[in-house]
Amino acid sequence: MTGLAAIRRAAVLAPHPDDEVLGCGGTMARLAAAGAEVHVVIATRGRPPRYSDAYMDRVMDEARAAHAVLGVHRTHYLDLPAAALDTLPAAEINARIGDCLDVIAPDTLFVPFVGDIHLDHQIAFTSAMVWARPRHAGAPARVLAYETLSETNWYAPGVTPGFQPNLFVDVSDHIEQKIDAFAAFESQAKPFPDERSPEAIRALATLRGATVYCAAAEAFVAIREIWRGR
Repeated sequence: MTGLAAIRRAAVLAPHPDDEVLGCGGTMARLAAAGAEVHVVIATRGRPPRYSDAYMDRVMDEARAAHAVLGVHRTHYLDLPAAALDTLPAAEINARIGDCLDVIAPDTLFVPFVGDIHLDHQIAFTSAMVWARPRHAGAPARVLAYETLSETNWYAPGVTPGFQPNLFVDVSDHIEQKIDAFAAFESQAKPFPDERSPEAIRALATLRGATVYCAAAEAFVAIREIWRGR
């Protein structure tokens, strides 16, 4: 099997709740509809005084609702400090993310792009890549980096790594699920022309789709793919 048909268990690493929907919600829905087991790993949780417990409980409830729309098999919460991953030892972050991914044992790993402007995204990417090193047969066969509206395009391409997709997933039949899932994040959704709006999500999917002659698509940077067996 090749392409999406080869994916039977996927893990999507989200630095914060909603990154996974913005980045690959359509692909998650398509995988789930095809019978694949889709896991989401939410790495961080906001903490007082910056974020109240009541606010974060609301956001996590929104995440659960969004994932139900997409058909997510299970959501894993690591509860590392949001907007503060740089205050923790790298070994601790690597261990928390790695232990969770060990349990999931995904054949495919979706990660945030290393060139995202948010430092949490960059650190999550690095920790995921530490875990994904192909040093044993259980390493993921595919590692794909997704783009996150309002993160991937806000850094300084040319000075910092630019998102140059080389893999596209047709999500024409699932773009409405993606938009409905993001709508569940009422605390995060913004009115257009903010990028975190239904209109902007649809516009990006339309642009990525037109790039490869389909109605809607999500774009990725394929970091690694391993073809095992004879």
